[in-house]
Amino acid sequence: MLKVRVMPCLTIKNKRLVKSVQFDEHRNIGSYVAAARVFNGRDVDEMVVLDLDAREHGIDPLILQEITKECFMPLAVGGGVRSIEDVQRLLDLGADKVVVNSGALARPELIREASSRFGAQCVVLSIDAKRAGETWETYSEGGRLATGRDPVAWAVEAESLGAGEIFLTSIDHDGMMEGYDLDLIRAVAAAVRIPVIASGGAGTPLHCLGAVRAGASAVCAASVFQYTQLTPRNIKDVLAENGVDTRAST
Repeated sequence: MLKVRVMPCLTIKNKRLVKSVQFDEHRNIGSYVAAARVFNGRDVDEMVVLDLDAREHGIDPLILQEITKECFMPLAVGGGVRSIEDVQRLLDLGADKVVVNSGALARPELIREASSRFGAQCVVLSIDAKRAGETWETYSEGGRLATGRDPVAWAVEAESLGAGEIFLTSIDHDGMMEGYDLDLIRAVAAAVRIPVIASGGAGTPLHCLGAVRAGASAVCAASVFQYTQLTPRNIKDVLAENGVDTRAST
């Protein structure tokens, strides 16, 4: 069984580290370089880096260059990935994995192309989902566009196309620090065999434990690390105390 990973997320806009609430109200919270430096010195397994401006202008090479100089953990990088050339570019800039979202929704074959050329381990499908009655709907373009797609069905399709992981974010829970959408995690994790990274809502280590028990193979968080004194090590300690096997502490 895979060991559970604890992953911080850096969301970047206007070359500053930002944090949103339900994908809105992007608040400037400082330097992404400083944040990367801090996480490099803590017990972090991987880090997700999302460049929101890349949707319109493409990824800024300087951002990744600055981050890779400061940290030596695996990086999953996303923003504006719409072609195999975009995937290649991010890998060339130092990404270990590439996060695809709107580009894959517009052309699902992008997943197959990237997986065939670079391997499934490099391809992370990001699914942004919002509650719609008794179920959920997948959104694209940074949560601005409803697609009509069911996130569970989309995850299954993405797995069949060659995605190596699902990065699953609840728009409703994003930035609220009140816990993950466990029903969403449970539904997606039960439908696929590839790892599911839970994102959106972590406020305490017990929230992370709940996500793992719902089926997540990794927990990703931002607010809990930026607005509290909790560290990835604290979360790993609580997971371990509750019988969850995490990657070795350093």
